[in-house]
Amino acid sequence: MKTVGIIAEYNPFHNGHAYQIRMAKELTGAAFCVVAMSGDFVQRGAPAVFDKYTRTRMALSAGADLVLEIPPVFATGSAEDFASCGVALLDRLGIVDTLCFGSECGRLEPMKAVAGILLQEPEAYRKELTQGLKDGLTFPQARQKALEAYLSGDSLSELPPGSGLSGLLSSPNNILGIEYCKALLRRRSRMEPVTILRKGSGYHDTQLREEPSAAAIRKILLTPSDQNGSGIRPHFTALSQSVPAPVLSLIRDAYPLHAEDFSALLAQRLLTLQLTERPLTDFYDVPDDLAARIGKRTLEFAGFADRCAALKTRQYTYTRVSRALIHIMLDMTAQDAAARKAHDFISYVRVLGFRREAAPLLSAIQEQAPNAREKAAPLPLITRTADAASILDGSSLAEFRRDLYCSHIYQAVLAAGSGRRIANEYTTGLIVM
Repeated sequence: MKTVGIIAEYNPFHNGHAYQIRMAKELTGAAFCVVAMSGDFVQRGAPAVFDKYTRTRMALSAGADLVLEIPPVFATGSAEDFASCGVALLDRLGIVDTLCFGSECGRLEPMKAVAGILLQEPEAYRKELTQGLKDGLTFPQARQKALEAYLSGDSLSELPPGSGLSGLLSSPNNILGIEYCKALLRRRSRMEPVTILRKGSGYHDTQLREEPSAAAIRKILLTPSDQNGSGIRPHFTALSQSVPAPVLSLIRDAYPLHAEDFSALLAQRLLTLQLTERPLTDFYDVPDDLAARIGKRTLEFAGFADRCAALKTRQYTYTRVSRALIHIMLDMTAQDAAARKAHDFISYVRVLGFRREAAPLLSAIQEQAPNAREKAAPLPLITRTADAASILDGSSLAEFRRDLYCSHIYQAVLAAGSGRRIANEYTTGLIVM
């Protein structure tokens, strides 16, 4: 029962994602595709445009066989933490043979070579990285400069000719691909990496082209429509050629959320923390200087995007700031993140949905999990929220409840924005298609 794994956000699902699933199965000969997916908040530091259950249905309707949730604290983390958690989740299942990801490079060896350097951190590389940070570069900029310097000599032969080092280190999907490779190497995982050349528009391209990016589709979804006075609704005709037909049907019935929908909630959270004098550095990935900037601007009331724009600097990009604010808003603490990392990122598997013909995957996970990785404890499967209290132990149950809190925040905002009654984590059933 050969199985391929994919780490994704599907924010939202489009034709490019369907192509990846199809090609992943074809290239690896896999019978099944397991997806580790971000929940209601995503890696760029924002709410997902559609809730996790809607996006699970999208994935299952277009070729995925089993969808599992990446815990929110790492789904909203840096590229390294996002990749590390996703790889840990798939690896510890014990049934995934290959990890497939898209890349602008389309070639595995350059990414594996860079991943090896990042993992080993040779002294010359570390010196260049430290100097770049001292010079005021952001960490991604300093890392790219250090890698370029380190690979400028004989070490450049580690990369195939014409791999385009600068493009390799600056393209979003390549960066994630390198992090996936690094995580696999660090874990000495049995999973083999496979990459597929990314087709269509660039990751950040917001123009709706023949093969658009998720960013372009989000722009359509979140732009008010003159044809519908009831609020933000998508222009379905524009999307009809960009997403699979079953996904388009799901979009018609769903209500999209924007970061701006969380503006008041964020302001209230910052005011409460100011009132109680709680340090912002308590929260995941919020260093002293950024915490100070956020604290000084607490009373500068603005929408979510404007607040991020006012806080960003050369050192802290818009996305970096946005992630920090999400972590503060959702009470994602540095202590919780560190504890999870110390226990290999994952303490349980949250199943969001599966296709009926893929039901044997769940049995296989339960049977093979104890042997998935040496010294790794079996991962309990959570298919019903109400069962968690009887399945998980103290620390794992506390982590699960923190994760539920994030989803309940999203659902509360979704209910307020859509004017609909929204099911919570206890009343939403497992999706079976």
